[in-house]
Amino acid sequence: MVVNLLATQRQSFAIPMKRNHQMRRLVSAWALVLGLGTAVCGNAAYSADEYAYDGVHSSVSFKARHLDISWIHGRFNEVEGKFSLDREDPTKSTFALTIKADSVDTANKARDEHLRQPDYFDTKQFPTIEFKSKSVKVIKDGFEVTGDFTMHGTTKKVTLKLMGGKEHEFKNGVKRVAFSTELSLKRSDFGFDKNAIGPIGDEALIIIDCEGMRK
Repeated sequence: MVVNLLATQRQSFAIPMKRNHQMRRLVSAWALVLGLGTAVCGNAAYSADEYAYDGVHSSVSFKARHLDISWIHGRFNEVEGKFSLDREDPTKSTFALTIKADSVDTANKARDEHLRQPDYFDTKQFPTIEFKSKSVKVIKDGFEVTGDFTMHGTTKKVTLKLMGGKEHEFKNGVKRVAFSTELSLKRSDFGFDKNAIGPIGDEALIIIDCEGMRK
């Protein structure tokens, strides 16, 4: 009888001890998961800062030769974009820009309307001009960014030298970073009507000054 009682007591202690051991293993597992999750999220928040294109303090402009004796200047008034800067591995940073082609503005309404027509930008068929980065390389005072540039329905690989990248925190707590670059391209490479290349030269220079902001 005494033996049976001792056996019963051992069994009664073994059950909660087994449960406690299982509980400790479960708690440890969850702690590990939560710890890893916090670490991953924390690193992502630190290493990849997301910035939105600030249209008030940014611009996309261009110029093209006229009769090979002067320059015609213009800009696009509607632009959107975003970029992320990975502080731990800058090569993982990304850049994207979308321009509404029909927002072209050369300070001449008749010319702007002509530029929207099929023999130039053909904005009804090709409403946007876009750039999306594919690779990023760190260079002195900025980044060398290679990506796809799409205009007039044609996509070409281009490389931009984005100069800048310093961060400034404004008084309202918004952090800002700015870059600038210039891109020279031939309109004929993007399928523009050959008849459109005459008085206005084939080569155009695009100037981008981009300021991004994040809270």
